[in-house]
Order: sequence, then structure tokens, then C-alpha cells
Amino acid sequence: MPKTYLCFLWHMHQPFYKDLASGEYKLPWTRMHALKDYYGMVRILEEFPAIRQTFNLVPSMMAQVEEYASGHAADRFLQLALRPAESLSQDDNNFLLRHSFYSDPHHMIHRYPRYGELYDAWQVQKHSGSRSSLFGAQEIRDLQMWSQLAWFDEEFQVHDPDVRDWMARGRHFTLADQQRMGEKQREIIGQVLPAYRKLAASGQIEISTTPYYHPILPLVCDTQIAGISHPGVPLPNRFRYPEDARRQLMLAREYITKSFGVAPAGLWPSEGSVSDEALSIAAETGFQWAATDSGVLARTLAKTISVEDVYRPYRWNQVGRSLNMIFRDHFLSDLIGFVYSKMDATAAAADFLHRIRENCAGILHSGRDALVPIILDGENAWEYFDHNGRPFLRELYRRISDDPGMAAIPVGEAFQRVNPEPLGHIFPGSWINANFDVWIGAEEDNRAWNQLLRARQAYDDALSVSAEQRALAFEELLIAEGSDWCWWYGPEHDSPNRPEFDELYRSHLANVYRFLNLPAPEELSRPILRTAVPAVHIEPSGPITPVIEGEVTSFFEWLGAGVYRIDERTGSMHGKTFLMKEMQFGSDGANFYLRVDFHPGREQELAGMEARLTLESLDGARTSHLAIAFRPGAVEILERRLAADGSDPEAAFSRVLEVRVPLQSAGIAAGAGLRFQCSLWKGGLPMDAAPQQGWLEMRTTNPAEITG
Repeated sequence: MPKTYLCFLWHMHQPFYKDLASGEYKLPWTRMHALKDYYGMVRILEEFPAIRQTFNLVPSMMAQVEEYASGHAADRFLQLALRPAESLSQDDNNFLLRHSFYSDPHHMIHRYPRYGELYDAWQVQKHSGSRSSLFGAQEIRDLQMWSQLAWFDEEFQVHDPDVRDWMARGRHFTLADQQRMGEKQREIIGQVLPAYRKLAASGQIEISTTPYYHPILPLVCDTQIAGISHPGVPLPNRFRYPEDARRQLMLAREYITKSFGVAPAGLWPSEGSVSDEALSIAAETGFQWAATDSGVLARTLAKTISVEDVYRPYRWNQVGRSLNMIFRDHFLSDLIGFVYSKMDATAAAADFLHRIRENCAGILHSGRDALVPIILDGENAWEYFDHNGRPFLRELYRRISDDPGMAAIPVGEAFQRVNPEPLGHIFPGSWINANFDVWIGAEEDNRAWNQLLRARQAYDDALSVSAEQRALAFEELLIAEGSDWCWWYGPEHDSPNRPEFDELYRSHLANVYRFLNLPAPEELSRPILRTAVPAVHIEPSGPITPVIEGEVTSFFEWLGAGVYRIDERTGSMHGKTFLMKEMQFGSDGANFYLRVDFHPGREQELAGMEARLTLESLDGARTSHLAIAFRPGAVEILERRLAADGSDPEAAFSRVLEVRVPLQSAGIAAGAGLRFQCSLWKGGLPMDAAPQQGWLEMRTTNPAEITG
């Protein structure tokens, strides 16, 4: 009988945070994810021996894990977390407060009551303008502990006696606790590579890899290729160093071979970025298969592709070089990355497999096996899931194990199970929009590429320094070729750490000149980053009385409304779909009004959508819910759970969605303040929300106070 084969490939990656000149780690994320995701994601498979998968390990990330495990990594973030709270300077305290809450507030901060208390106190202190601190020595010590403990894997939180005790106690930690917590981190990180070696040796996982420092290979080979995937895109001066691409691939193979005793067969090119030249070099250096995105397949085949096209392997062949290939199911992979975190674990796992069965039905009926490639980030999504995604993964793996018509297999095995289709060329692109726009074309990106080019040319010309110095300079160049720096340049992504990424990139380039005994260009002293434009959130400035008809009949209708314009920059993970563009809101003293504007061209996606509005008093005492099904010209209020008796709400949709909720029905006293959330759902899946975290607030609904 034909069968459905699921190929999960989990990509494990962090940038190279170490400054080779100072030896200091500039950001702590490799260590933090090693405590949680790198270990936990492979360890959970021991509970499900029938589930076999591929883990893609980026060598530069694993080399950092090894240094942390050895105890030789210099990391200021960890050093300050372990230092006696009483001995910290004010600058040290400020550093800790700034860098101790980089987690999802709902799932990784407020999950732990004491950590949530400290977070709330920090928010009050930040916004109060007061110089007096809410953080004494004990509060700082508790924060030092929780900023680390929240990243400890679920297994240690449940089964390790020390960690379990800390979790149960929650507060009043001691210096001895801090010291033991530091030792525990090293113990946990020391188990990461052995866990992968164990399952790789048993055959339950396959190890694939990525070029050593995670460069965008086609751009390192030739930046001009970006003009093929996006004609007319502004490009920097031409950077063409295919020999660097080859070196990045060879270093990766050497690292994995040394670590696991077997050379890797598979390659996930950084960000799924491919070109014929990059694939040719990969085949030449010994790789047997590679993977990228279904969007690249569509542009390669120059047609609208079907699941039949995606759910099969291919064999790329050109000028005597060949590679087996798979193309990730973009939609299903993104459901795990961005949607299922908002759902119950059982419902999410059931939905995922139901979609796969529906997609594969026609293929299986034709007598062919179906190969389903699920490829995504294996670390960054889980902090947005309940209990770090473990309930979801356990439910998913259990259901797959119990289904005789399904099997989860490593990618390398897929080509033995299903015959590959021939592919004579590959369209140059990445998993993001089948182009390279995230990493090149924006002003910041192009400045970064030009600075890299000048440093690379300086290296070519500097022949009088020692071999050791040239080797260090070249390694800094390879680091600077990594994709992560330009990930944060340009308009697409945002992070509190963007300034640190910018500084670290320029430091790597400055070190090239330093190792070559050359003065670094003055431009490296100035940030490449421009000031980011945050989301717009403006409170109402006057009363509004719009007509609820789903159209904007007059500019003056919403004049005085509050505005929330969505910030569409994303973080470490790319792929969030934004349907809502802007919300306007306000009151006439008797009603709350909301207008939602959508992105043009999304009309087809909005058909059959459901909007869910939650409205509550500022003190949280009274809460109302509305669920509204809408399509152009038709609106149905599916559910109304109002806090009090009163007149009915009203909604309409044509070009915009407009809603009126009587304040009396919502249990909002006249003139009182309120807060609200709005989310969009389709087919039982959450598709968008504003705001993404927390609430939007109106301090008052009294028109006199608004205008005053």
C-alpha cells in the first residue's frame, strides 16, 4: 500500500557571537538555546523510537556550544547573573534589568509567578520616571536566577532535584543557589552534543549541516544574482568570491565529520538559499542532497505548483554535477512556526495531520508514495508555545507513531523510498519569497556588503603579514559573510539586540584590518543601522460617531479616533502573515467603536474570516467577547458574551470592518477606561492578532475628558 513519509528537518542555528580579538561573547543566545532547545528537541525523541528525523546543525553554533560546555566561554551576561547581587554596581544592575526579560511574557515570564512579578515591577520602574529603584539586592538575585531558569529545558525542571527545588521555591534565592545554577548550566550544555551523537549512532536521527558561518551562498558566489530573482533591485558593488563559498562548505563538512565520525550527506543551505553555482560547489565538495523551499520550486518550474509537485523528491543535474533535492511545504512548516502556538496542543497536532492526510489522499490513490517535507527553525518558535512546545510535539509524535499509514523518516532515506524527478536547473532564491531581498537591496544591507567587499579586498592585498595573522583575518571575513548581520539590517526585522548585532558585525570587519596590521576605515566606527520606526499607537483625541456600514464614507467620520498601526517587522523567525494593517478606535461616551483596515490584495484570504474582539474594563473586572464572521457585504455575529444587559452590538464589513459595542453592554461605566484585543481566525486557526502581545488601552471614554 502507498504510504505517507514525513521528513522533519529541524534547523538549529545561532550567529557567531564571539569576538575573536577579545574572546568575549557579545550576546548569550547560543548558551540560552543550548539549555533548552538544542538538548530538549533531540532528547524527546527517545520517548518515540518510531519517529526518525533530520537535525541540521550549523557548525559555528555547535562550536560555541562546545566552548560553553568546556567552561572557557567568556559571557558577560552569565558572569553578571552569577555575581553576588550586593557587589553589583548601578551599571551592572541596569545591564541586568535591560537584558533579563528577553522572553515571551506570557509563556516564559508570567508562567513563573516570581519572574512575572519582577517583570511587572520593571515595567512600572521604566515608565514611572522615578529614580528610586524597586529592585534591592534580593530582587536582583531573584532576577539573576529567573533570567536563567526560565530557559532550562522541561526535563530538568521536572526531573533534576536542584532545578525542581528552585522552581518550587521561586524566590529568596541565595549566592549558593547562583553558584550551583552556573554549574548546572555547564552540566546541561555538556549533554547537548552527546545527545545528538547517541541518536545519530542509533540511526534515529540524521545530521545534516549548513555552510560553517551560515552565509547566503549564492550571494557570496556573486551578489549580482540577486538581480535575477528580483529584477531592478538596487545592488551594492559586486562581491564575487565562490572560493569563500567552497571554504564555508568544506569547513562545515570537516566539523561534522570530526564531531560525529561520518561526513554529512545533507545540506540545508543557509536560509534555503540556492543557485546553480552554489549547488554545483556543494556537489563538488561531497554533499549528496540539499533542501530549499516550495517557492523556489514554483519559480524553477515556472508554474503554480500543487502538492503533487511538492510531495516528491527531485534530482538536480547540471554539467556533470548532481544533488538530490526536496522542497519544504511552506504552508505546513509555517503552521508549526507561527500558528499552532496559539492553539491547544491536541487540536494543533490533529489539525496538522488532518491537513497532511487531505493533501496526500490523491497521491496515495494514484498508487504513489507521498513525501512531505517539513523544514523549519528548531529553536525560536518554542518559547511561544505552552511548556516550550513539548505537549504539542508529544501529541504529534504519538499520533504519527500510531498511524500505520505514516512514517517519519530522515531526509536521506527519502530518496530510497520515492524515486526523484529530474531537475535541469534551479531558480536562484531563498525560502523567503524565492529571492534574496532580506539580505541585499535595502540601503543598510548594501552598505554592509560594500564594507565587507572593502575588507575582503584589503585581505587580498595584504601579503606581508604572517600566516597566522592572515588566517585570523580570513576567519573574521568568513564570520562577516554570515547571513545574520543583514537579517537585522533593512526594514524586515526588529529586535532589542539590533544595535549589538550591528556593533558585532562592524567589530568583525574591524578585526580583519587589525589582524592585517592595517588601520580600520573610519566608517566602521559609525552604526550602519538607522533608527527603526516603531508601531504607531495614538490614543483618541476626540469623540467619534461613525456610521457602521463597512465603508469609509468620509474622512471626518473617524477624525479624533485613536490609531494603532501594525509594526510588521519580525524577529528571529520570518514568515508571520499580517492581514491587519491598522486599527482605529474611540468612543462617543455611550459606545466603543473599532475599525480594522486590511492590507490590499488580501480579499481572498479574508473570505470566511472570523474576528474575535475582547473588551474589558481597565481593572479587569468585567470582560466581554464578540465573535464576528465576515465577508464582503455580509456579517454575522456568531457569539456575544457581554458583561451586562443592554442594547446589541453592531458590525459591518465591505472595505473595512467596523464594530460598535455599547459600553453599558460591555460593563464599562460611563467615562471609564477600557482595553481591548482583536484577533482573526479561519478554519479554527488563529491567523493574525493586534496587538501581538498584551492590550490596547483607552484611558477614558468620556468625550469631555478626551477633548480636554
